[in-house]
Amino acid sequence: MPAVTVENPLTLPKVAAPAGARTRPVLTVTTAPSGFEGEGFPVRRAFAGIAYKYLDPFIMMDQMGEVEYAPGEPKGTPWHPHRGFETVTYLLDGTFVHRDSHGGGGVINDGDTQWMTAGSGLLHIEAPPESLVMSGGLFHGLQLWVNLPKSDKMMAPRYQDIGGGKVKLLTSADGGALMRLIAGDIDGHQGPGITHTPITMMHLTVNPGAEVTLPWRTDFNGLAYALAGSGTAGAEGRPFHMGQSVVFGEGDALTIRADESQESRSPNFEVVLLGGLPIREPMMHYGPFVMNTHAELAQAFEDFQAGRLGTIPADAR
Repeated sequence: MPAVTVENPLTLPKVAAPAGARTRPVLTVTTAPSGFEGEGFPVRRAFAGIAYKYLDPFIMMDQMGEVEYAPGEPKGTPWHPHRGFETVTYLLDGTFVHRDSHGGGGVINDGDTQWMTAGSGLLHIEAPPESLVMSGGLFHGLQLWVNLPKSDKMMAPRYQDIGGGKVKLLTSADGGALMRLIAGDIDGHQGPGITHTPITMMHLTVNPGAEVTLPWRTDFNGLAYALAGSGTAGAEGRPFHMGQSVVFGEGDALTIRADESQESRSPNFEVVLLGGLPIREPMMHYGPFVMNTHAELAQAFEDFQAGRLGTIPADAR
């Protein structure tokens, strides 16, 4: 990690908050508890314990791994349904195969992103390829759930395969931070992800001792999650480290700084930044369904049981 990089960041477009920008204060820092997902791969629940009013439009995010699998150990998820939101899978190390009942699917590798809009509903599966199961190897990634507004919850499903080479690469004013803009707009630069709910998603690699202050939409919320290493957030220098999330308050700029000394296995501070326009609608979440009312959740479950969310392709049964 990271999979997508450049030899000289100073050749990239530079991004910095304008003079006089109001740097967002840090409201809270939380530590992600560990658990297991799917067939048993380890995850950290990045947003556990954070009130939804600070997350909206995001629902949850899992850091998958980082784990070094022995031969025969790699795991994925069985076929399962979704309705009413989008899943974003960002893979840092390893390989994952996606397939769904709506005809979408593909293989994502180091640095790739898979963006699936479940919308009205589908069945899908994510699993390591047979070659990785046989050989074992490193696996590390993120899965983010993004809510859809009521007007889009029953839209047709859609799949986006965003190769690592498509992300917009940027840097800070002094070249001390490499930014990978996956979705959204930063200082006029646009990421490749097509979103229904306006959001920004970015992966930062900050060199030891370096600081970056980015312009941030005032109508967006602001969240940071540390994938590896340690540093501080906000002008007040609030410490956070791998496995911890930061909730920012109001303002039009975000500041992240890397500690002078980093752990040996991760020479830089690796941070995911997220921001989105709050939907401010009732959110009812039950398992793989995210709707606005209990009645809509019940209907989603009934539709799934009746086979109306799609069927597993015959050659995959």
